[in-house]
Amino acid sequence: MFLLIDKPKGITSHDVVDEVRKITAEKRVGHAGTLDPNATGLLIIGVGRDSTKHLGKIAKDTKKTYEAEIYLGEERDTDDREGVVVKKSKGVLPPEEVEIRLILTTFLGEQEQTPPVYSAIKIKGKKAYELARKGKKVDIKPREIVVYSIKVVDYKYPLLKIKTTVSSGTYIRALARDVGKRLGMGAYLKNLKRTKIGEFDLKEAVKLKDLKI
Repeated sequence: MFLLIDKPKGITSHDVVDEVRKITAEKRVGHAGTLDPNATGLLIIGVGRDSTKHLGKIAKDTKKTYEAEIYLGEERDTDDREGVVVKKSKGVLPPEEVEIRLILTTFLGEQEQTPPVYSAIKIKGKKAYELARKGKKVDIKPREIVVYSIKVVDYKYPLLKIKTTVSSGTYIRALARDVGKRLGMGAYLKNLKRTKIGEFDLKEAVKLKDLKI
């Protein structure tokens, strides 16, 4: 059995798994594609042996669509709102929307992306964010990703809202960071909502608080 859950802000994807375990009384429960605690939206939950064994393929081989709110003019160490401010852009004029639209087109297609330092990627058996929190140098290698579409939804400086469809393994936090760099300023991800995983749509999902046996 698969469940489509609309994950609320403030909890981890694993918290959702734990809640589903309680409701279904099933030990074998997992999820496809992690969402950060600050992110909301579609989370696919597999319940039972037959479903959980397919989650890895769903997470790895499926396009994902997001609605993202990017804050321009400021950098944070985690590339999202949870981090510490490391730099503010001074003397930089707010970009025009036409410039932003042009810059976004340069992200289309196959490319290399360097994941955030504060991520769960393992380096010599340790999670990158664990090393970063201890003040150790974290060297994360770029990875191949694909941006299938990316467009402006709304813009009123310093807030830029975009909608994008990307390959699995793409970090929207890193995309927000890189958009800022190409605009000649800092940027971080303020809010994120996942709306689609493959053909599965957030519109079909149930809110976690409404989930019943």
